[in-house]
Amino acid sequence: MDSFELNKIAGAVLGSLLFVMGLSVISDMLFAAPHPAKPGYELAAAPESHGAVAAAPEASIPLPTLLAKADPKKGENLVKACAACHSLDASGSAKATGPSLYGVIDRAVASTSFSYSDAMKAKGGKWGYEQVNAFLANPKGVVAGTKMSYAGEKDPAKRADIIAYLRSMSANPAPLPTP
Repeated sequence: MDSFELNKIAGAVLGSLLFVMGLSVISDMLFAAPHPAKPGYELAAAPESHGAVAAAPEASIPLPTLLAKADPKKGENLVKACAACHSLDASGSAKATGPSLYGVIDRAVASTSFSYSDAMKAKGGKWGYEQVNAFLANPKGVVAGTKMSYAGEKDPAKRADIIAYLRSMSANPAPLPTP
């Protein structure tokens, strides 16, 4: 093979590469995708509050009315996810990742043998209906520094069902607030 043949082959390869590159530039001009005004994706997440206590989210229906209509059976199904970290039986024994939820309504905060975070110990008070509702809606917003990794339940009706079930898990259930 002489040098003329090698030059023809090299020219064909370079010409093909130049053609492909030109085709790429032209197709980018013809089929250009619009650039987003704000790069990235917006992820839905609860806003973190750095205060020790935050108010419960605004609800159109008051909690006592929701609790009057709540279904503990629905709440039992919703609480199944909680059983991964919390014990739900009458023994009151805590799991490694969460305290027992048996008798939690009207119980003092951080009063069981579980190893609570310092923020939870400092909270004080009792787990009344409003407090449990606010905590289930946004745990980290109510007690910044809590060990609970649950993001919160945004639906007030589902929270009421959960609270109704938690109320039923007691030897002496606390009376429901009047609507």
